[in-house]
Amino acid sequence: MVEEKPATSRRDRLEAEGDIAADFLEEVLDIADLDGDIDMDVDGNRAAVSIVGADLMQLVGSDGEVLEALQELTRLAVLRDTGERSRLMLDVGGHRAERRKELESLAQTVVDRVREGGESQRLDPMSPFERKVVHDAVAAAGLTSESEGEEPERRVVVLPTP
Repeated sequence: MVEEKPATSRRDRLEAEGDIAADFLEEVLDIADLDGDIDMDVDGNRAAVSIVGADLMQLVGSDGEVLEALQELTRLAVLRDTGERSRLMLDVGGHRAERRKELESLAQTVVDRVREGGESQRLDPMSPFERKVVHDAVAAAGLTSESEGEEPERRVVVLPTP
């Protein structure tokens, strides 16, 4: 008789992704000789990992480019160990949390402009993370949005209500 392994819950899988990511990021911090603590959580349907500590802005880079690259490398480390693609979200020094607040405020300003003027508004090019935040904020405000263009010039367009 073959004994079946109990199915792991989605939360368990996401926590395992966070553990793999934390191990990888600890190695990166050691190699870069940086001090930082790693916090893990499950945020909705994705693992969320944060590196917190002083003087971590070099891991963020200009406009978050280094953070984006580090996130992709971390996702590859998870893929290597699990065989499954990860949607893990990485934050460094609260950069993404702060950026989320800024983008939500921007989205509300643009929603107000579109409602008042009745015309579509095109935003500046953004990263996938930034576009997702804006799309979510626009949807929460009751309008629709879409992305247009090709990376790295892909941008959000907020549409008026028909």
